[in-house]
Amino acid sequence: MCFGLFPSLRHAFLVMSLCLMVPSGLSWAASAREPLNIVVTIPVLKDLAEQVGGDHVRVTSLLSGYENEHTYSPKPSDLIAVRRARLLFEVGIGLEVWVSNLVKNAGSPSLSVITTSKGIGLVRDGHAHNGDHPEGEDNEQGNPHVWLDPENAVTMMRHITEALTQADPDHAQVYRQNQAAYLKRLDQLRTELVGRVRGLSDRRFIAHHPAWPYFARRFGFQIAGTIQSQSGSEPSALQIQNLIATIKKQKIKVVVSEIQLSQKLPDLLAKETGTRVVVLTTLPGGLPRTETYLDMLRYNVLQLANALEPA
Repeated sequence: MCFGLFPSLRHAFLVMSLCLMVPSGLSWAASAREPLNIVVTIPVLKDLAEQVGGDHVRVTSLLSGYENEHTYSPKPSDLIAVRRARLLFEVGIGLEVWVSNLVKNAGSPSLSVITTSKGIGLVRDGHAHNGDHPEGEDNEQGNPHVWLDPENAVTMMRHITEALTQADPDHAQVYRQNQAAYLKRLDQLRTELVGRVRGLSDRRFIAHHPAWPYFARRFGFQIAGTIQSQSGSEPSALQIQNLIATIKKQKIKVVVSEIQLSQKLPDLLAKETGTRVVVLTTLPGGLPRTETYLDMLRYNVLQLANALEPA
């Protein structure tokens, strides 16, 4: 009972107000339920999870957007975050080679790991991405940068939504509504960006490393060559000479680099050939105006399209 003896009328009114704020039969704990703790490997997944979960989730991304997702080394704080989490979202396809040991060391029996790339048709682009990746039945063979195609992000978001509805069925309807609203915005942006690229007469570029086949296929760009055949490798002098010859012969105008990688080799090619280096990001937050997944897509497409525009 909320009424009783109070030292002043002011205190009585205060307690009465607090009582009216809490519906009958609900406890203070129930009305202040903690958000679902989620850990994700890369910022793309953080944005998608927050778009679906809203205020009902608390999402921690292990990478901030500046690191190389292939070579990332987990920190002690990452281990703590994983131990506290109910769900962990990863891309899979051998992208996060460091995740399995992190999950094992966390030793949380209540943690569910969801691979968001399941069901996505993979590009087997001939580059040795998988040379860095552990062998095993769960290691699908293919390029892991699937999220750079918004169609693949739709599949990834559906995995996230399904996991959230199972872990928190009380808010299932909210999660599905949030997903539907976001996918509508994503579709509108994709249509806008495809239209921007359609008028380009030359859509060729040299890639820094094999991060862009899904992006190029979706938006109609053409990858004319690649500096690094796999993450962490350095091309030989002969490979650089061949690239320079290809750029000059085919009159390639643009080299696409990534903020997460060293700019030394792209700058060398630009100096030798007169091409323009465009620095893009594979992860939201890597560059200004790329804080969300939609921001990142818009930035990457428009920057590349502007660079390819005839002088």
